[in-house]
Amino acid sequence: MADQSGIDILQYLRGQTARHVRLQFASPSEIVNPLLFFLLVVILFPLGLGPDPERLALLAPGILWVVALLANLMICMRLFVDDFEDGSLEQLAMASTPLALSVIPQLLAAWMTGGLVLSLASPLFGMMLGLPVSAAPVLVASLLMGTAIMLLLGAVGAALTVGVRRGGILLALLILPLYIPVLIAGTRALDEALHSGDPAVALAFLGAGVTGGLLLAPLAIAAGLRVSLEL
Repeated sequence: MADQSGIDILQYLRGQTARHVRLQFASPSEIVNPLLFFLLVVILFPLGLGPDPERLALLAPGILWVVALLANLMICMRLFVDDFEDGSLEQLAMASTPLALSVIPQLLAAWMTGGLVLSLASPLFGMMLGLPVSAAPVLVASLLMGTAIMLLLGAVGAALTVGVRRGGILLALLILPLYIPVLIAGTRALDEALHSGDPAVALAFLGAGVTGGLLLAPLAIAAGLRVSLEL
């Protein structure tokens, strides 16, 4: 499948995504730091709330989702920064390939080495908080979609603040309000699973968010990057 400029889109996405994944693994701290943050917070909550397993299990959905949100924020703060500093982002914006397409591989790589890893590791963290194993499939499914939505939203904010010195605080102010519906839906899905309810509605909401985000976020990110680059 090729666009009007003759680019094989699928081949381009595969090649560029693989390149960005290799770059992520070349700097292991980018992958390990969110996991360590997740682990440390999960360890600290029982110390602060007490070792009562029933109380921890009751609070586990909210705890896991809030920590996932904060870990995702850490990932978003590094998006586009290195490319902006070394000038490659400006070259990317002036290339023949549409900028909205060019940012997709970096987003895929960031999610694969961030949100995907956190989601797959989440059942272990959930068990540390007393979450039953039966809730693990809903936890993983909701986090897979939720981290993707949060990354897409965070990438829009990162594109707008990439040229701002110490833009991390501004980024948090911009995107944290947008994370609230995702947080509510993810926590609701897990609560339904814990109380023998039906998490399908909340999961469908997250699925719709992923679909809408994939369609609209690259365009918004490209526009934000052009504003930051003043092109």
